[in-house]
Parts: sequence; C-alpha cells; structure tokens
Amino acid sequence: MNLFSKIFGDSTNKDSHETAIHWNTLTEIKQLDTLVLESFEQPVLIFKHSTRCNISRMALKQFEHHYSLDENEAKGYFLDLIAHRDVSNEIADRFSVIHQSPQLILLKDGKCIYTASHSDIDADELKIKVDEHQ
Repeated sequence: MNLFSKIFGDSTNKDSHETAIHWNTLTEIKQLDTLVLESFEQPVLIFKHSTRCNISRMALKQFEHHYSLDENEAKGYFLDLIAHRDVSNEIADRFSVIHQSPQLILLKDGKCIYTASHSDIDADELKIKVDEHQ
C-alpha cells in the first residue's frame, strides 16, 4: 500500500473499515421508486461516491466517522456512480439536483430536502435536517 492510499484509503473498496451506517446498495434506476415510497415513512439518504476519486473517499470516510443516525431515523443508500452513472443521472433528473461527486442527498416525502457535496458533506448537519423533518 503506498503512502497516498494510507492517507486517503483504498478508493475501490468502500467496505474497508467499520461504519455505523447500514448501507443499502443502489444499482438500478427502478430502485428509485422504492426510495421515494420509503421516504414517506422515514428520511432516505443517498451517498453518491466516485470510486476513482480520493476526495470522494475522504468525504465518505469523514461522513461515516461522524454519522450518528440509527436505521430507524434514516435509511441509507450507497451509489457507486462510476459503475452506475445511469442511476446518478436519473437521480439528478428526478430530484432536480445538480450531479456532483461526492454528494449526499436527503429525501423526505418523495422530494429532495437537502443536498451537499464535497467538503460541505457533514453528518451533524444531516442529523439536524433529519430531526427537522421527523
């Protein structure tokens, strides 16, 4: 493992460390219909991650390190947007958000109520947004 990988992590494997988040994998456009329905029951978050980008890797690790919501407060979905760019494009169209990577999107009642990207991705801010919409 080179020094860069030690600092930023392995950009190809999101599961290389423990996390409090139970990620559901988002791989197909048809899953978005399910996410919309779920968002009427509880907030749904989508983390769009580029497995080729070390900034995305850092944002993911930082987010996972500070994340404090349990599965009853929000349901998390992880999107590898390199492998599933069609899903990422559909998210942008369906929820009227500009595509970015890394990107965190929070859905409630079928709509995007919060989005952040890059260094603005903040687990504490997400918790505030979730609490506001409980």
